[in-house]
Amino acid sequence: MDELHTAVSGRAATAPRAPRRVVVGVAGSIAAYKAPFVIRLLRQAGHEVKVVATESALRFIGAPALAAVSGQTVSTGVFDDPAAVEHVAVAEWAELVLVAPASADLLARVRAGRADDLLTATILATEAPVVLAPAMHTQMWLNPATRDNVSVLRGRGLTVIEPDSGPLTGKDSGVGRMPEPEQIVSRALAVLRQPEHGDHDAVASTEVTGSLEGRHVVVSAGGTREPIDPVRYLGNRSSGRQGCALATAAVEQGARVTLVQAHVASDLLDALPPSVSVVSASTAREMLHVVREAARDADAVIMSAAVADYRPVTVAATKIKKHPPSAPDHPGEPSTSIQLTSNPDILAGLVKDPPRAGQIVVGFAAETGDGDGDVLFHGAAKARRKGAHLLAVNAVGEDLGFGDVPNAIVVLDAQGAEVARGQGSKLEVARLLIRLTADLMSGS
Repeated sequence: MDELHTAVSGRAATAPRAPRRVVVGVAGSIAAYKAPFVIRLLRQAGHEVKVVATESALRFIGAPALAAVSGQTVSTGVFDDPAAVEHVAVAEWAELVLVAPASADLLARVRAGRADDLLTATILATEAPVVLAPAMHTQMWLNPATRDNVSVLRGRGLTVIEPDSGPLTGKDSGVGRMPEPEQIVSRALAVLRQPEHGDHDAVASTEVTGSLEGRHVVVSAGGTREPIDPVRYLGNRSSGRQGCALATAAVEQGARVTLVQAHVASDLLDALPPSVSVVSASTAREMLHVVREAARDADAVIMSAAVADYRPVTVAATKIKKHPPSAPDHPGEPSTSIQLTSNPDILAGLVKDPPRAGQIVVGFAAETGDGDGDVLFHGAAKARRKGAHLLAVNAVGEDLGFGDVPNAIVVLDAQGAEVARGQGSKLEVARLLIRLTADLMSGS
């Protein structure tokens, strides 16, 4: 799918042409093990790097390792060399300060203007752009204190990169995972372009803005199952990961979220932000009822669930037996027919008869392409047929789209015209769609 190879933000982050002097701060987090990879990428791009680590960070990764990859001695304390007034010297030397990882404690101390170690003192003293890449447990990231700290820091002009969602320390999983080093370096270097080109929005397209405060968003996730008998069902490959990511991204933007889930694994549901209200629906007809009920007071409905198009006309009361061939002159297995009927079109019904006036409706079109046309051809036809405000078209298959794999979408409007496109992790794609949905709600 060559047409789906554009970054989620729709803008490529271009590194500055000239080598820059970068201070890489390392705070106390298990994600400190990724710091050497960040440093290596910066140096490979030709930039000069000086590492400033907190005492807590050195409990997770040794100073010799950081010094080896940076090519310079690692600084830690304000009093390591008082005569050098190092926090001022480092702050003036820096053209960019990048903290990766930035712990919850580091965010709180920077917000408070503390300067009790070399890293916070450097941040307080520097006039260079400051980029923070948080890493912490989900509950810490979603705690109102952290959300407030992030909001204040962004208001002061610091860049706070959104953490990823995925496995955390131990058995936990959720938002709060530090992004991969390549993403961090790309975002940080893009910040250096802003004063040069005045493009202050170039890397802000997926930042949390609280633009959905006071809004209610209903998201469907997973795949419905249509029973054939007490044992068997018609189903699909949907895992519900994209829907869960959409719920998380909406919470990041301040929304009240209801997730209507169909057969989503418990570990994915457990990793959702605690504020998400989860209700269940098994079949297409159940999902129709539950979604419409949940959407009575919703500002937006995002149908990311894979809803079965058909169901058996009759459901057997007992398990359908597999009978052997009845005669020796009929070799092979006998065939069995199951008569199907169409399920209600939930997305089209929401558009035609919204549970609440003015409701934004967003749908998904999982396509494969065929002899009649490619994925976008069929997606555009579906967009015109369904009439949703936005339709996210994505290519799917056994190893594409469904499950724990990256996703790629083209977003179309009700006339089938392209609005945006993006690819990346499920959460990155979700943030794009939530931003577009928020834009529609605000009338922009």
